[in-house]
Amino acid sequence: MNIPSFAVPGVACALLLVIAWMHEPVTSRAHAPAAVMSCVDVDPDPPVYYAIDLVPTRKVPGARMAEGQGDVTFATSPFGVSISENGQYVYNLSVAMKNVTLKEGKALDVWVTTPNLDQVKHLGRLDEAFRTVGSVDWNKFLVVVTLESATADPGSTWTGPIVARGMSRSGLMHTMAGHGPFQSEPCAVYGYR
Repeated sequence: MNIPSFAVPGVACALLLVIAWMHEPVTSRAHAPAAVMSCVDVDPDPPVYYAIDLVPTRKVPGARMAEGQGDVTFATSPFGVSISENGQYVYNLSVAMKNVTLKEGKALDVWVTTPNLDQVKHLGRLDEAFRTVGSVDWNKFLVVVTLESATADPGSTWTGPIVARGMSRSGLMHTMAGHGPFQSEPCAVYGYR
């Protein structure tokens, strides 16, 4: 059974996933239909603790005073916790920006990447209200907002200048290896709040 790729909010998504999975032949259940159906549920009151502050680079005209935030919530699942095929938690990430003025033919794209920048995923393009929603299944990740051509399809990584960036809450945790016993160098030194 082929399931079209689309986003379904909330409990309806969870029910559709279970129904679709039940109708799959047993031999084709190796990959759950969640791989093609995106359950993105925007929480109207996301936890502030997991919010990602998007810090502007102040180097892109029209976005020097940009402000933004990424809200992280757990993805909806009929089983309580949603996990990816490789066993990682799946998170919904809702990104919003403000104080941005774009030139005609330009758009803001949101990317997520691992801290080592070895894996990059296009989360989505900001709409007219400068918002987008997507999902990520990495424990530690960076959010990168870039200025791209509005007519070009996103490739495997960004090509335009970085407008803002942020770090997941779990990415802020790191060892003090390399730091002296009385030296504390906050992540703010690197541009993260």
